[in-house]
Amino acid sequence: MRHEQVTGVVLAGGMARRMGGTDKGWVELEGKPLIQHAIAVLEPEVAHVLVNANRSLEAYRSLGFPVITDIQGDYQGPLMGMATGLKHATTPWVAFVPCDSPRLPANTVSRLVTAQAHSGQPIIVASDGKRIQPVVTLIRRDLCDHLLSALASGERKIDRWFAEVGFAEADFSDCVDAFVNVNRQDDLNALIAMPRLLGISAWSGTGKTTLLKKLIPALNEQGVRLAVIKHAHHKFDVDHPGKDSYELRKAGAHQMLIASDQRWALMVDKVEPQEPQLCDLISKLDLAQLDLVLVEGFKRESIPKLELHRPSLGKPLIYPEDENIIAIATDSPDHIITDLPVLDMADIEAVLAFVLNYMDWQCD
Repeated sequence: MRHEQVTGVVLAGGMARRMGGTDKGWVELEGKPLIQHAIAVLEPEVAHVLVNANRSLEAYRSLGFPVITDIQGDYQGPLMGMATGLKHATTPWVAFVPCDSPRLPANTVSRLVTAQAHSGQPIIVASDGKRIQPVVTLIRRDLCDHLLSALASGERKIDRWFAEVGFAEADFSDCVDAFVNVNRQDDLNALIAMPRLLGISAWSGTGKTTLLKKLIPALNEQGVRLAVIKHAHHKFDVDHPGKDSYELRKAGAHQMLIASDQRWALMVDKVEPQEPQLCDLISKLDLAQLDLVLVEGFKRESIPKLELHRPSLGKPLIYPEDENIIAIATDSPDHIITDLPVLDMADIEAVLAFVLNYMDWQCD
């Protein structure tokens, strides 16, 4: 959805000391520079896009968007970039994103706008559920003079200015890698090495497990190293009464690790019931050893998803209500009218080819 009252600004004006002075906007990831990843987040959702940069100006202008340099020089930080964006914008609201967070979700601006509508605050800041992410923000343009005065008094701390004006948070806790920053070459290497996530979305009884039992071996044959994260409902246990590990855990060990020469497992009992967060679960995996993580059951997570659908169940398609669905696998492909790719659930080779293409997997 395009928000005509919002201008989008990419903050690309820093010195990038931790990248050895390399202009981060032009560091490449997945075949295109980071600046293009940032613009791709903003452009579909805002009335205008501006690029705040202080070097490589001709290169940035070649992208076809106005380039604005800091009102005051000497690389004074992102707060100065925000003031510059507010000064040049012509809409009532301005959304800011950094050039070095290539995993921001496509609906970043919509999330910020929705949070503003609910809170009425003049500043909306993204939050990962644990802390705010101050350079992903929506600011009312008429705060420009207030910000310029704060800068003139020596203020450079974004969160301190936010607190002075008043702000609300927009919840991005469901976006597991939204705020991954590319500050160092190691960050870029880690981002390149991160496994792809693919959710499996379906109504109960559609046959998720049946499909996965066929798809997983097929992926293994292609050399794909994968993990599965599954959301279990209610209580579950992978240990059994009578086993020593079970008895010790029930005796009061909140964490119980059991290991053999073939496998190990860690059981953690939560002190209080709490809905599991996908980002926390992913952090438990050995990501360096994985190419793909299949996620089943986390329907509210903003990750790419494959929907499974059987019309015979009498349930509606999920994709009209979930913009993260990128394809549909069904037992009645001729009856699905959509612009999304439609696969035959019974054709495991077609499903395999789709997943490999999604991963940009290079077969040996």
